[in-house]
Formats: sequence, structure tokens, C-alpha cells
Amino acid sequence: MTKAIKLLTALPPPQRQSLMTLAQEVSFPEDTRIFEAGGKADRFWVIRSGAVSLDQRVNSLQRVTVASLGSGDLLGWSWLFPPHEWDFGAEAFSPVRAYEFDAAAVLRLCEQDTQLGLALVRSVAEILAHRLEMTRGKLMEQHAGRGRSAL
Repeated sequence: MTKAIKLLTALPPPQRQSLMTLAQEVSFPEDTRIFEAGGKADRFWVIRSGAVSLDQRVNSLQRVTVASLGSGDLLGWSWLFPPHEWDFGAEAFSPVRAYEFDAAAVLRLCEQDTQLGLALVRSVAEILAHRLEMTRGKLMEQHAGRGRSAL
């Protein structure tokens, strides 16, 4: 299993410092919808404190939480991949403080600093791989639980 990594600590110090020049401090009150699946993904966040739930809409009335994020976690990767639309929704589970990054500005910086671009893509890929493994594990547990209850 891949190890959970935190975006800012995964970046080498020079690249982290470069990225942080674009950071804006933001906060979200508890129960705030940060973004909705299908919306325009033009930014991302690194959570400083608090908790965020990622969710997927099952039907018009029900959402299922697919992940919980906390301090140091990356919130949002859809800005990096076409069609640049959120794959999930996100809601502040508690008051949240975060660093916000404008995707267009980060991508311009990555074009100027290819070491930052490579380090950022590698780090996001590691984060995605870990989250995929965690999701697969949860699905396997749920499936196994259903199989036992049918006996």
C-alpha cells in the first residue's frame, strides 16, 4: 500500500517555497459547500486545519462520503486534468483554514519552473494512488460485509 503523503512536505524546499508565493489564506465555516461535482475546477487547497469530506451524489437526495481530509491534505486535483471539472463535491465538516492556489497561476509557474512542475505532478500522482488504494479497500470491505450477511 502506498503511504499517505502531504503535498507541501512532499515537495523539495525550493519548489515548496516557489509554490507558496501563490498561496492565499482562506477559511470555510462548518457545513460550507466548497465545490460541487461537475463545477469548474480552477483552484485547489492545502488544508491547514479542520476537516473536509469529499462526497459523490448517489441521487438527487443522497450523497455518499468517499473520503475525509484533514491537516496537510490536498483538496482538489481536477484543476490539473482536462476537462477541469470537479469529480466530487466537498464540504467543510468543521471550520477549515486552508491555503488556496489559483490553478492558472500555478500552471504558469510550473511552465517557468519545470522542476516544480515535475515535483508537483509526481506528488499529486502519489496522493491519487494512495486515495485510490484506500477507496478500493473500503469497497472490498463493504463487498465482503454484504457477502457475509447473505449467508
